[in-house]
Amino acid sequence: MTGPVLPLFLPALAFLVPLAAALVAPSAQAQSRRYTLDPAGSQLKIHVGKSGVFGFAGHEHDVVAGTFHGTATFDPDRIAQSAVDLTFEAGALRVTGEGAPKGDGAEVQAAMIGAACLDVHRFPAIHFVSKTVAAVGEAAQGGRDLSIAGALTLHGVTRPLTIRVRLEIKGDALEATGSTTIRQTDFGMTPISKAGVVKVKDELALSWQIRGTAR
Repeated sequence: MTGPVLPLFLPALAFLVPLAAALVAPSAQAQSRRYTLDPAGSQLKIHVGKSGVFGFAGHEHDVVAGTFHGTATFDPDRIAQSAVDLTFEAGALRVTGEGAPKGDGAEVQAAMIGAACLDVHRFPAIHFVSKTVAAVGEAAQGGRDLSIAGALTLHGVTRPLTIRVRLEIKGDALEATGSTTIRQTDFGMTPISKAGVVKVKDELALSWQIRGTAR
């Protein structure tokens, strides 16, 4: 399987990167706090797998998030009033190239941002806005689990998305970690196949560690 097959899933990951960050951790102060998310101090990875009769013959790829900006507001006494709004630059997604043949990463990168996939010229931004935020279980050790439901728009398609994140806060800094999976077909994308025997998996595996600072 050639590199270009994998890029279709990459966009989906974009949305996952901001969502996780959006969770604002509990504060020692019983008041609403606003956080600015930090792309430089955050990590978001999307793993693009393969399947099919001869899936072993293809290459899997990892894509990392680049530039994004957004804010999250959290009130420890009124978690339901918390909110997040994030915008991710589709053209900033980058294929790591790890474990792939030399030059394969560049080929996948070009295909990913091109018209057949992300089409960054037409759809330069990936946007996520929360609709509801709820606590899952009790707070412990300065952190807690949150469930964030919102709307993700990428490549011109808007779909509901709910993720679970572990939020921790220390002073003015917050950190959100978690993982989830997304199906490319949910966003109007069809898994590509090569000769009908090697194809990209419908599901994308996302993992993140997002940081932000109170302002």
